[in-house]
Amino acid sequence: MKFLGLIVKNIGRNAIRSILTALGTMMLVFVVTLVWAILAFLNVALSEKNANFKAIITERWQIPSQMPYTYASTLCEGAATKPDDVRPMDSMTWQFYGGSIEKDRAKRGMNNVLFAFSLEPIKLLTMMDDLDNLPSATAAVFGKSVKALQDNRQGIILGRTRMETLKKKIGDTFTIYSMNYKDIDLEVTLVGEFPEGRYNNSAAINRDYLLAAMDAYQQKNGKPHAMANKSLNLVWLKVPDSATLGKITAQIESSPLFSNPQVKCETASSGIAAFIEPYRDLIWGMRYLLAPAILVTLSLVISNSISISVRERRSELAVLKVLGFRPNQILTLVLGEAILIGALSGLISSCLTYGIVNFPPPYGFGGIKFPIAFFAAFSIPLAALWWGPALGAGTALVGSFVPAWGARSVKVSEVFSRVG
Repeated sequence: MKFLGLIVKNIGRNAIRSILTALGTMMLVFVVTLVWAILAFLNVALSEKNANFKAIITERWQIPSQMPYTYASTLCEGAATKPDDVRPMDSMTWQFYGGSIEKDRAKRGMNNVLFAFSLEPIKLLTMMDDLDNLPSATAAVFGKSVKALQDNRQGIILGRTRMETLKKKIGDTFTIYSMNYKDIDLEVTLVGEFPEGRYNNSAAINRDYLLAAMDAYQQKNGKPHAMANKSLNLVWLKVPDSATLGKITAQIESSPLFSNPQVKCETASSGIAAFIEPYRDLIWGMRYLLAPAILVTLSLVISNSISISVRERRSELAVLKVLGFRPNQILTLVLGEAILIGALSGLISSCLTYGIVNFPPPYGFGGIKFPIAFFAAFSIPLAALWWGPALGAGTALVGSFVPAWGARSVKVSEVFSRVG
């Protein structure tokens, strides 16, 4: 404890330098934590599960996928046509409906645009990632929103951020003027909101409403809507294991029912990887260039600070040797100062980062706004609370080792000869 007390006293002897070193460490740990949080999230999204796979079915040769809605019922059964064919555990269809609450095209912007998933409402609770395993209290509240959407065909569920951007509240009725379904404008009533988190910027409408609107268009105009034969964008299937997935994939891709256009079946992680493909170079740079460069910079910052401290204290270090301090004790003393600064500043930085990024407004940012694939924001994982101290202590150890070894090697005779 006396040795630790000596380390703390030495840190406090030049408070300004110690504070500046700590602030530099905190800033760099903050950036690395953000980068690692995004990479960790993507690793989880792209990793294959051992059970309860989710497969995604899309058009084989076109992005965005546009399939006839007549495919839906057969694909949801995994193209099973015989008694011994394999069927999925659960399924859902997706149609993307985009529009704006502003009728005047010249006034449309990000503050009034809305992109909604058109789907069967009950599937929000059984098939949507992160919504199918909500805590019981949250699930009960969100279940009421889902039931309201199921009961009210003209309902809509919004994420909290999108609701605030559009300046809408539960019970409001408004019209969405479509951008991808020309002349099919939907009047909707806000009946609920998504739980805080991943779907803050999302919206969901009842698929029956969109399908009925397309039927009404055909009756009114005497011909099908231009999107009538290509409104189905995705089909999701849940299967118990990889063997079942392989059998269903074979059933779907060999079926003559899906020849025009052809479809493909792949794991959800593979489908997400396709959306992330345009960001591949950016993610590679974050992983192999940015993060290592920051760690090297952090080591240099600490190395420079400790080097200055050792040069200023050469006489003091010589006195310590005269008083009986062994070289390894002096080495430990200098390393201890650097590691303590690095660990404490890293811990403070990671705690602040976790709170500020994850807490919803007005106390935080509600996640890292880095929307790719179907993810609106990335949160900081709980593991980041030990990333900070580990980063700070690790880089401090690496950066301070050379100056600490120099302090260990101080020769008493040389120091005092210069003083004399």
